Amino acid sequence: MIDRRDVEHAAARIAGRVRRTPVMEVDSSLLGAPTILKLELLQRTGSFKVRGAFNRILSAERSATGVIAASGGNHGLGTAHAARALGLRAEIFVPESSPTVKVERLRALGAHVTIAGAFYADAYQASAARAAVTGALVVHAYDQLEVAAGQGTLALELEQQAGALDTVLVPVGGGGLVAGIAAALESRCQVVAVEPERISTLHSALAADRPVDVPVAGLAADSLGARRIGQVCFAIAKRTGMRSVLVPDDAIATARRLLWDELRVTAEHGGATALAALLCGAYEPAAGERLAVVISGGNTDPGTLVAPKPTADSSGMVQDAPPGAPVGVAEQSA
Repeated sequence: MIDRRDVEHAAARIAGRVRRTPVMEVDSSLLGAPTILKLELLQRTGSFKVRGAFNRILSAERSATGVIAASGGNHGLGTAHAARALGLRAEIFVPESSPTVKVERLRALGAHVTIAGAFYADAYQASAARAAVTGALVVHAYDQLEVAAGQGTLALELEQQAGALDTVLVPVGGGGLVAGIAAALESRCQVVAVEPERISTLHSALAADRPVDVPVAGLAADSLGARRIGQVCFAIAKRTGMRSVLVPDDAIATARRLLWDELRVTAEHGGATALAALLCGAYEPAAGERLAVVISGGNTDPGTLVAPKPTADSSGMVQDAPPGAPVGVAEQSA
């Protein structure tokens, strides 16, 4: 278990190695309630993951064979960046579903990339087998105390930037981010987990009173595609009485598109998932509630945010895409 002191120690340990990402205040005319967006997609490598990677590596004894991680993409990027900054070799295992843009960036960071299996769980098994042979330091995507404490440093920044808050909405895959934030903000404000309906890791675990396997599918699977919630997150969720809400894929697509159309924020689907809870009513803030939403990642192809060009039907008439049609769905869910 970790608490606020662990997060504060992590913040001191990684100081100067990560960005202090900005916040954006959005009025009620856009989201239905005044909301503060924590723009963690502007973090180094495009997501919060670099925080936990640095804290894990700096907390451990260095291995001559470097570091190893399994990832849908974002955690691998954070680990590869941290390893390169510290002069270490990084070996990253990714599933076949990882977007090309993330795999290409991993290689650009100098990581050795291995594609293993269809899902994150497959890549993780392959990485664990490899680590047993090489002795490399394992940097888990979410289920390590040092990783979760590192991710929680985001919450300390948010407090300093936004002042006292009532609620923070956080996207959840394996749960490292929400665990760290909940540990940092325990007894200070409510932390609400937001999950895709098609990857309900924490929601299902809370219902069963234990971590359970869930199906992995949908728009946000590349970044939130854990099959089972981490033990670290589950323990902190139980300790803090954390609430989980579910959002459908169409709300995630709408949130991502709204961020671009109205704010010119280029979030990936997983990065927009917490905002989707406001748009679809999965979370309804009370009058006067001080609310923040974490926009967790932006490793996406910006071309998928551009509206499709009109096409001609069989009669030769030009047809527009249906109003509100999700953009970039096919390539993300394939």
